[in-house]
Amino acid sequence: MYNDAVQQIGVIGLGTMGANIARNAARNGAQVAVFNRTTEKMETFLSLHGKEGRFIKCKTLEELSAALKPPRVVLLMVSAGSAVDLTLEELLSQLEYGDIVIDGGNSHYRDTERREELLGKRGIRFLGLGISGGEQGALEGPSMMAGGSHDAFNIVEPLLRDMAAEDGEDGKCVAFMGKGGAGHFVKMVHNGIEYGVMQLIAESYDLLRGFGANSAEVSRIITSWLQGDLQSFLMETTAKVLARKEDESGSFLVDLIKDSAGQKGTGRWTTEAAMLYGTAIPTITAAVDARFLSQLPEERMRRSKTFEAATVPDGLDVREAPELFRTALTAATLLTYSQGFELLSRASHAESWGLPLVSIARIWRGGCIIRSPLLKIFQHAYGGTSEDMKRERQAIINRLSGENLKAIRRTVASAVSRGIPVPSFSATLAYYDSIRASRLPQNLIQAQRDAFGAHTFERTDKSGSFHVNWN
Repeated sequence: MYNDAVQQIGVIGLGTMGANIARNAARNGAQVAVFNRTTEKMETFLSLHGKEGRFIKCKTLEELSAALKPPRVVLLMVSAGSAVDLTLEELLSQLEYGDIVIDGGNSHYRDTERREELLGKRGIRFLGLGISGGEQGALEGPSMMAGGSHDAFNIVEPLLRDMAAEDGEDGKCVAFMGKGGAGHFVKMVHNGIEYGVMQLIAESYDLLRGFGANSAEVSRIITSWLQGDLQSFLMETTAKVLARKEDESGSFLVDLIKDSAGQKGTGRWTTEAAMLYGTAIPTITAAVDARFLSQLPEERMRRSKTFEAATVPDGLDVREAPELFRTALTAATLLTYSQGFELLSRASHAESWGLPLVSIARIWRGGCIIRSPLLKIFQHAYGGTSEDMKRERQAIINRLSGENLKAIRRTVASAVSRGIPVPSFSATLAYYDSIRASRLPQNLIQAQRDAFGAHTFERTDKSGSFHVNWN
């Protein structure tokens, strides 16, 4: 199946994701040495899943190192941040030249680059492996984005391929992204897109409630959208969540959940990266802002009693609303993907990564959280012959015109009229109108900058930089 080096793998960290990744590897024929800082958790893991494959119980990192044949392959599944550095510091003394360490957590791509350089000085190969798919995907087949040592990836790729999800084209959802932090960067952008699409779905849910639909009706409407372009993992999850009732009260569980959303940081990192690389991703940024605002429940409750809504009639028929919102959600989701791919393209150029955009679109079609039929459009838009790419990019434009575009405008207009916040829908529409505008009002901003700071400006009728004494 594989060479001897990757018939074995060590897994450090047996939380939800780590435990399921370890089980996945064992189910696919690998002998898995497992270690957890809390020995009790490892014992529980083995009592529950020890018969699913070949596991080796390791109570110390020394035992884990001894259990693996050189070159050792060790997968870290610990929390991003200082826990990774601490684990690496303890692990290094147990590794030898040529061994491979894989960080499978949601690490920041700059941290991955730093760690690769650190381990490289010891002759240890390092991979930053973005893993998407959640608890179920980790066990049954995730999407995996690798970056760092290409030599290390070539060694572990056979096992990763067996563990990965199907891509729908007789391939697997795993690929090498490029040097350094490329793999974790792509995973970060994946999560940013995830933030944007989740917020758009949540706003659609809120709009339907604003038009008088109760939880049962919203559940039925969202379920009816599970076809065509909206047949995605996130939509399927939404339909399942909305339909769930609490056993005790019989109430829909979502109605009992506090409206304060958490985050692990990858969405914020995505907006920070967009600023670094000079790329606009307003849908994603608005989604991050929405989570920040949700974390102020007391302030929002207080202001709801004093701030006037001042709504105005919008003329939208309640019977027309569900189909309108479905069309708007489809178009806005497409634009969110577009923003993500634009960020990938800009960062790839700036960092000289050579990100394989075609492969990224392909491996996101299975296993991962944002998997959707819409990704096939991007796969073809970035690959194939020039005519194929031209045709597919025109297809994207066609989907953002006519009734689809009007649906977003009418959705935003209706929400504004009724005082329903739709930050990501609004940002998406502004993004579209900005990228299609032949002239933006930033000429005034340049004049302002020159007036108070002598920053100079360019002209449309002459070449060069100019400054005027505006006083």
